[in-house]
Amino acid sequence: MVTDGVIAPDWSREHRARGQWSPDRSLLKTIRDYQRHRARGGPIAAVLRRWAVLRHRFWSAVTGAEIPINSPIGGGLMIPHPNGIVIHPASTIGPNCLILQQVTLARMVNGSPTLGAHVDIGAGAKLLGGIHIGDYARIGANAVVMQDVPAGATAVGIPARIIPDKRPVPRP
Repeated sequence: MVTDGVIAPDWSREHRARGQWSPDRSLLKTIRDYQRHRARGGPIAAVLRRWAVLRHRFWSAVTGAEIPINSPIGGGLMIPHPNGIVIHPASTIGPNCLILQQVTLARMVNGSPTLGAHVDIGAGAKLLGGIHIGDYARIGANAVVMQDVPAGATAVGIPARIIPDKRPVPRP
């Protein structure tokens, strides 16, 4: 859904079914809880923040992912196999993105990566530096991206080359 040109997150993508083993969604829940309690303030929120930090450390160890608890992550993020995901705290992730295992979003001298909405990143991809990945872009498995990727395009290879999409960018 698009509201005033902004793509709304699909929160159902992060929903955890009760009683189901879902470490990826549990990790995301700890991040969401921490950020919600940090925004509230007060003594009860401080206790709940500490509890979220402890849970985040546990789920980070279980999943093998290094996603900082204060990362700016849009809603609807899916990380079905979080093993080996490394995200720099200054990287920005838009709504409804998909990140597979062993992906790295790394800060370089020129800044940190910024992902638009509905970006899909294949396993083992590395996004390096102050680059912008446009809405509905796709990053191929094991690609090393060091340049901007326009909306709807695909980046593949080492170093990544951009393959423009001839289809129009989908609008929800």
